[in-house]
Amino acid sequence: MKYTSTRGKAETLDFKGVTLTGLARDGGLYVPETIPVFTEEDIKGMHGQSYADVAYTVIKPFVGDCVSDTDLKSMLTETYGSSFRHAAVAPLIQMGDNDWLLELFQGPTLAFKDFALQLLGRFFDYFTAGSGEKITILGATSGDTGSAAIEACRGRENVRIFMLHPKGRVSDVQRRQMTTINEDNVTNIAIEGTFDDCQALVKACFNDLEFRDTVNLTAVNSINWARVMAQIVYYFTSAVSLGAPDRLVSFSVPTGNFGDIFAGYIAKQMGLPIDKLVIATNSNDILARTLETGSYTQNGVNVTLSPSMDIQISSNFERLVFDLVGRSGNDVSDYMKELQKTGGFSLTEEQLEVLRSLFDARKVDDVETLQTIRDVYTQNSYILDPHTAIGLRAAQECLKDTAVPRITLATAHPTKFGNACMDAINVSPDLPPHMSDLFDRKEHYIALENDMDLLQRLINVA
Repeated sequence: MKYTSTRGKAETLDFKGVTLTGLARDGGLYVPETIPVFTEEDIKGMHGQSYADVAYTVIKPFVGDCVSDTDLKSMLTETYGSSFRHAAVAPLIQMGDNDWLLELFQGPTLAFKDFALQLLGRFFDYFTAGSGEKITILGATSGDTGSAAIEACRGRENVRIFMLHPKGRVSDVQRRQMTTINEDNVTNIAIEGTFDDCQALVKACFNDLEFRDTVNLTAVNSINWARVMAQIVYYFTSAVSLGAPDRLVSFSVPTGNFGDIFAGYIAKQMGLPIDKLVIATNSNDILARTLETGSYTQNGVNVTLSPSMDIQISSNFERLVFDLVGRSGNDVSDYMKELQKTGGFSLTEEQLEVLRSLFDARKVDDVETLQTIRDVYTQNSYILDPHTAIGLRAAQECLKDTAVPRITLATAHPTKFGNACMDAINVSPDLPPHMSDLFDRKEHYIALENDMDLLQRLINVA
């Protein structure tokens, strides 16, 4: 399997190359040159298999010969074994006749990011073992990526990790999950600004090729293809559990950076019978507006009860645009230059028609989010986090075919957003036992202005 950049100017790499590189050197994102396709019999063969076994089937074509079969199976067994608290790894919870929640918060940091990052940490070890090579990870988080990446990389001998978060714009639990990790290879940085500012700093550092090569920079954000790849798996396990391939399923995905729902799009390309993918957004609704108007235009970042989605520039949307323009790197480059210059770009009518055939979208504001948490708690005695509430509300609004199961991705444990739960139902979910002393632990982080030179100096002297 080879990978190409969405902007068409960077060298073609194998899986090891894209995992250690992260962002392409031309500023683009790596995507597979071809997508493996499973037959109905292949998908039926997943029935009754463990999560790790399905993961091997799904992931192996993307990894190719970069990891031996034996080592890949061992990594997957380790990742989806003791690291996750539920035997099913990603259990389905029925919420109604046609509604299901896919609980993706059973990992060590209580968010869906664990599915990819626990595996990515093992890939980093595997690809650097015995080489004397050390890598520097630079990432940005709107809340959950940071803690999951730090948990996956803490203490690893050949890895330094620097994680940026927008100061005051993540929940207290999310922040403390990052900043209470006291490891020599971990540096937390609170940036004055928004997540988009943090993400822009990361991309600017990657695009500074001299700096990038000097510190051997790589990424854990979903700009790294390995992140998207690992998330494809739970689309297959959940769909198969509900009758695929003999039955269509639909998914509603709380969406900020477009990585998780892009994994669903790849699953559909691989042959999974997905009827519709719903983009569930909060008031930062650039993706919903794009689907409605064809104009991908920034509109300022709003602070909401669902901070992990407080994003205007959805990086992974570039991967979809690459397909919409017929995989033309030049066209993608033109769109991205226009985005940087004017704050937006417009799809053609033909491209918009294709987009609408694949996705639906719904914006859910804070008032609707709180009401959905209340309704579900009253009806099911189940506590939703605000992101999952947005996903469930969008599923109910957009997916009307009662013959097709509606699967909402439950992306985070509600304890990470206790304030929203208190506002909605006057209940604050307890922290799990392994995090019970979280608010007693000492925090370690550096506050920094939104300045690339300051950030690079910090990384160089760390």
